[in-house]
Amino acid sequence: MPTSALADNHVLDKEALKAVYLTEDDLKVAASILYNAYFDDPLFIDIFQAEKEGYESRLRSAIREELNAFWIANQPMIGLFDDGRLLAVTCLTCPDATFGAGRYWHWRLKMLLTAGLFGTRQMVEKEEKVRAAVPATDFHMLSFIAVHPDYQHQGLGHLLLGAIDSILSEDTKSEGVAVLITRDKQKHLFEDGRYQMVGELEVGHIQGSVMFHPKADS
Repeated sequence: MPTSALADNHVLDKEALKAVYLTEDDLKVAASILYNAYFDDPLFIDIFQAEKEGYESRLRSAIREELNAFWIANQPMIGLFDDGRLLAVTCLTCPDATFGAGRYWHWRLKMLLTAGLFGTRQMVEKEEKVRAAVPATDFHMLSFIAVHPDYQHQGLGHLLLGAIDSILSEDTKSEGVAVLITRDKQKHLFEDGRYQMVGELEVGHIQGSVMFHPKADS
């Protein structure tokens, strides 16, 4: 997640924030927050070939198609809202084999048309490798987590992790949640949330760390 200077008028009353499921009307703002957060992520830079013209367009399209696929499949997308304004978002895939690296055929077709063959293949490979590294059978996967640049360093990431724990507690099938980390500064957030390192992997030219957070009663 990118850093940003925090203006005085952006200090939040965290007690007033609400963590709720996103609606279809929220997806455009969520896509913008995710784009800003993942623009300089090494994995996405590699997958969507930032050195080639059109990187911004490919990344925007990929994020948009991911969110649309999540919405259609009724996968958990949680937002933190301050008086109706979306400040942070996280997206999960449920422990359901019908929604995963393969997604839907229409998703794969749209991804091919917008993000390209290489990008689509790498996105699928990323999920497959993460799933193979996790020592569990049924678990959620954290696909995205991001905070608006103006509201970082105020604990919103930890609030999102708390919302994820609530989702896990309500899902009797899930054994926990996994995430792929490609930047060292992200590890502190997940370590604070009691995520454990379970493996290292390589996607394209990028090394990543797989972390897993078991559900409390697992």
